[in-house]
Amino acid sequence: MQLRDMQLFLHLCQTLHFGQTSRHYHISPSSLTRIVQRLEEEVGVPLFERDNRTVRLTVAGQKFRLYAVDVLEQWSQLKRELQQSEVLSGRISIFCSVTASYSFLHELLAQFRARYPAVEIQLHTGDSAHAVQRILDEQEDVSIAARPDHLPDKLSFRSISHSPLVFIAPSLPGPLRDLVDGAAPGQLPWASLPMILSESGLARSRVDQWFRSQGAKPNVYAQVAGNEAIVSMTSLGFGIGVVPLLVLENSPMRAKIRILDVSPALEPFSIGLCTLSRRLTSPLVRALWDLSQEHVSRDSAAQNP
Repeated sequence: MQLRDMQLFLHLCQTLHFGQTSRHYHISPSSLTRIVQRLEEEVGVPLFERDNRTVRLTVAGQKFRLYAVDVLEQWSQLKRELQQSEVLSGRISIFCSVTASYSFLHELLAQFRARYPAVEIQLHTGDSAHAVQRILDEQEDVSIAARPDHLPDKLSFRSISHSPLVFIAPSLPGPLRDLVDGAAPGQLPWASLPMILSESGLARSRVDQWFRSQGAKPNVYAQVAGNEAIVSMTSLGFGIGVVPLLVLENSPMRAKIRILDVSPALEPFSIGLCTLSRRLTSPLVRALWDLSQEHVSRDSAAQNP
């Protein structure tokens, strides 16, 4: 009985759908069927009741599920203990935005470096809108990204922080400030307000969706790559921007920006680590993945003593 067969079995217990599980593990439904049949032959009883429409666990299948969970947990614990007894070394590549590199990622990498000094860290920075695609294209091992609304099956995501998405305007006097201040509460003249928006990515899709829900159309002045550039252009009075609050809080232009009170609010970002699910078998990726969970747990404990 192979460990991978148990992993497939447990995933199928969750989905109760041969198609979904086969896609998740990149195998054909017929291969998954053969694996289930092999398990059933080994235990000597049916594990699933299935027909053309439904899949259900049998009583024996429910008992076997508990057994499989226990075996895989013991195996994971053994691997961690064995890996800790060895010096972890090698190279791991990480992609993130400039803001993420000196905000929460800075502390996480400091802890990772202290624990695994023999590991070489390659840090690449760029537009956060490209973070997920760089993982899908296998250009990086891990990225810091906003969780997409629809996470591809082949990706794993672990949240480490949240950030509201906010409308921002220049705080210095000027024509743009006059337009905003002269509007009735909650009724900004969007048709007259130049907008500085991301070229693509989750922030852009949420802004476009927000305007559609309001029956309005953004007056796009500029489409730029990178949230830091949006903050900079907004501070100069070129238009109204939309950025994660985390970016604004870490920007040197913060004093030249004010946050607009816009209702309804945009949906916040869940920010975290993103990687291909199969890369979690890599000791380097798994070490960073597990450390991020420790990091979140410590922060939660500090905020709720």
